[in-house]
Amino acid sequence: MSKTLKLFVSQLNPIVGDIDGNFDLAAEALRAGAEQGIDLVVLSEFFILGYPPEDLVLKPSAVEIAMAAVQRLAKLTEAGGPGLLIGGPWSEGGKRFNSAFLLSDGAISYRYDKRELPNYGVFDEKRVFDAGEGAAHCIDYRGVRIGIAICEDIWFERVPRELAEDGAEILIVPNASPWRRTIQTERHTTFSSWQKNGVPYLFVNQVGGQDELVFDGSSYAVDVDGKEHQVLGDFVTGHAVVSFDAEQGRISSESETELSVGWAAEYRAATLALGDYVNKNRFPGVVLGLSGGIDSALTAAIAVDALGADRVWCVMMPSRYTSTESLEDAKACAEALGVRYDTINIAPGVGALDEMLDEAFAETQPDTTEENIQSRLRGLTLMALSNKFGHMVVTTGNKSEMAVGYATLYGDMCGGYNALKDFYKTEVFALSNWRNENRPDGLLGPKGEVIPQRIITKPPSAELRDDQKDQDSLPPYDVLDDILRGLVDDEEDVDKILARGHDEATVRRIEHLLYIAEYKRRQAPPGVKVGGKNFGRDRRYPITNRFRDD
Repeated sequence: MSKTLKLFVSQLNPIVGDIDGNFDLAAEALRAGAEQGIDLVVLSEFFILGYPPEDLVLKPSAVEIAMAAVQRLAKLTEAGGPGLLIGGPWSEGGKRFNSAFLLSDGAISYRYDKRELPNYGVFDEKRVFDAGEGAAHCIDYRGVRIGIAICEDIWFERVPRELAEDGAEILIVPNASPWRRTIQTERHTTFSSWQKNGVPYLFVNQVGGQDELVFDGSSYAVDVDGKEHQVLGDFVTGHAVVSFDAEQGRISSESETELSVGWAAEYRAATLALGDYVNKNRFPGVVLGLSGGIDSALTAAIAVDALGADRVWCVMMPSRYTSTESLEDAKACAEALGVRYDTINIAPGVGALDEMLDEAFAETQPDTTEENIQSRLRGLTLMALSNKFGHMVVTTGNKSEMAVGYATLYGDMCGGYNALKDFYKTEVFALSNWRNENRPDGLLGPKGEVIPQRIITKPPSAELRDDQKDQDSLPPYDVLDDILRGLVDDEEDVDKILARGHDEATVRRIEHLLYIAEYKRRQAPPGVKVGGKNFGRDRRYPITNRFRDD
C-alpha cells in the first residue's frame, strides 16, 4: 500500500502583530482541512506574529503571547484529525528563534528553528534572531519522513543536504518570500531545493502588503523528477489540496494555475501593497492631488483598483500656472475612474504667503522658493483634508524624481504612502499604457481607458512657473533612468555608465543630485518594492556624504 500524505496548502494574508486575528485564520484553516480529510495543514513562515516582525520581536511580551497562541492552536488538533504546521517565534535559553511548529494530537510534536538567517537587502534577521543549532533532522509523520526547512534554508546547500541524508521523502518549506520582478526565476532556479538534492518539496508562501514589501504567495510543489505544480496563484489568498505519494515521490493536485508576468505582475503588486497598507492601518480611504499629470493619474488608477472608487478622493489644486489642458485632463481622469473630484484653488494661499514674506523677500528675485511654496500649499491642503476626514494622503512621486530630488519636501512628498516610489518615470509611462488596455481580474476599478491619452503623450511639467517642462532641468527620461539604474540598482561605477555613451557632465550631475537628495528620501513615505533595489530598506546611504566617483 502506497504511503500518501494529504496536504492542505493555506496561502493566507496574516497581519504583523495581530496575534488574535492570525490565530483565527489558522484555526479556520485547520477546520477547513478537517472537513476535507487532510493529514497536515501548512501555513507560511512566522504566521502567528506576522512577517517581517522587525524589532517587534525584541519585545518579550510579543514573543510570549505568540508562543502562547501556538500552544492554544496545538490544543485544537485532535487525534486522527489534521496536524498543523505554523511559523512563529520561540524563546528559550536566552535565545530567540524563527521557528516552525508541527502541531498534532493536542500538542507541539516537533519544532524546527531556522538555520540560515538572511541579512541583506530588505532582510536583517541576524539582528533579531538566533540561528537554529546542530544538523537539521526529519520527523516521521503518518508514515512519511518529512523534512522541514524555512525559506532561506533552501537557498543554501546545507539544510536540504542534511535533511536528504536523514532520509527525507519530502521537504515542506514555509516561506515569507517577498515579491520583486526577478523573484519567480530566482525561486525556480537559483534556490531550487530539488536541484540540490532531488528531494520533492512543497513551497508555501504568504500573501499581502507589509509596509515596503509585498508578498505574492505563488505556492508550488516539485516532484522527485523536477516537475513543478503551480498549485496557487499570485497576489491572491486561497487553499489547495496536495497529495504526496511517498512511494513514487510524486505530487498531485486538482489545483493548477498560472502566474502573472510582466506589467500584470507589477501592477498587481502595487495595488495589493497600497490596498493592504490602507486596510491594515484602518484608513477609511485615500485622498490625493490629481494634477492632470501622468504620475497622479496612474496613482489614482492604482488606488481605485485597490480600494474601489468610493474610497478614493481626488483633488485638483490649480494655481495661476495650471494649464487648461491639465484642468481638462484631471477632470476626465476622475470621471473615467468614477471617483469623487473636487477643486480647491491655492491662489489665495499663494497670495497670502506673498504678502507675509514680502518684507523678508524684498530685493530678491523669484526662484524655486516661490515654486516650492505652491507645492507646500498643496501638501498642506491635502493634509488638512486628511486630518478633518481621516483619509490617508497618497503621494505620487516616481523613482526618477525621488532619486534626483525633483520633489518638494513637505509639499508633493507629503503623505502616508507612495505607490510609485519604486517605478522609474519610463516605467510609469509603460504601466499607464498597459493599464488602459488591461485590468486584471479581482481589481475594483473600471475596464478600458482610465488615463486619458493626452496625459500620457504630453510633455511632463510640474507647472510651477510659466512654460515649465521637466526636461528644462533634467535629461530625457530614457537617458535619466538608464543612468539611475546604473547608479542605484546596479551600483555601477561612473566609468561603466559613461561607456554606454552618456555625456560625462550629465552623469556626474545626476550622481551629485542623487547623493544630495538622500535627506529628502529619509523623510519620504514608504512605497512598495518592485525592482532590485528600492529607496528604503534596500538602500541605506549616509545623508552626510562627500563621496563622488571621480
